[in-house]
Amino acid sequence: MRKLFVFIMIPFFMMSCDPKSFQQAMDILNAPLTNDEIARGLKKALDLGVGESVDFLSATDGYYQSAYKILLPAEARSVTNKLKFIPGFEDIEEVLVQKINRAAEDAAGKAGPIFLSAIQGISFGDAMNILMGNNNAATQYLHQGTYSQLYNEFDPVIGNSMSKFNVEGYWANAVNTYNKIPLVDDVNPDLSDHITNAALKGMFSLIEVKELGIRTDISQRSTALLQKVFAKQDGK
Repeated sequence: MRKLFVFIMIPFFMMSCDPKSFQQAMDILNAPLTNDEIARGLKKALDLGVGESVDFLSATDGYYQSAYKILLPAEARSVTNKLKFIPGFEDIEEVLVQKINRAAEDAAGKAGPIFLSAIQGISFGDAMNILMGNNNAATQYLHQGTYSQLYNEFDPVIGNSMSKFNVEGYWANAVNTYNKIPLVDDVNPDLSDHITNAALKGMFSLIEVKELGIRTDISQRSTALLQKVFAKQDGK
C-alpha cells in the first residue's frame, strides 16, 4: 500500500520540486542501508522521543493536566472515600492526586539521562526487524529490554520527589487517621511503587506517540539519517 502511495505521489512531487531536489529525494529512498545506520537511526528516533517526552511531562501540569495524569490506586481510594467525610480531609483525594503528579513531574525532569543511557546501551542486532515492524516496535523493544533497570533507577528519584512535595507525610497522616476508624481493616498502600509504575507507563506511552509521528509524518524526520532510515520502512 505504501509503495502504491509513493508511486502515485511521484508525479505530484516532480511538479513541485526541481530535478536536483527530486533526485536527492529518490537517492534517500533507494540508498542501501547498513545495520549500523538503522541502529543509529532508531536510537536517534528514541532520543528525540525521550527528550520531547521528558520536556513535556516534567513541566508543571505535564502529568497532572494531561492524558497521563496519575490517579490513586484502588486501595488508596478506599481510604480517601472514607476520610473525605472527616473534617480536615474533605479534599484529600484531589490533594493527594496533585501531590503525586507533582512528584512525578519533578522526577521526570531527572529521568532523561536514565532513559538516554538505556537507549545508547541497546544493541539492535535485529534492527531491520524493528524498523520494519509495528509503529511502536522501537518503543516496545526499549520497554522490554530496559523496564526493570529503569524502574530500579527511577524509583529512588520518585521517592526523593515524594519527600520534596510531602506526599509521604500527608499520606501517613491520612492512613493513621483512617486506621483509627472502627471496623475498618488497616491499610498502607505503597504509593511509591504505584507512582513509579504509573509515571513510567506515561513516559513510554508518550515516547510511543513520538515514534508513531516519526514513522508516519515525514516532516518530523529532522535529520538526513532519520529521513534515510525511515524512508526504508515507508516502502514496506
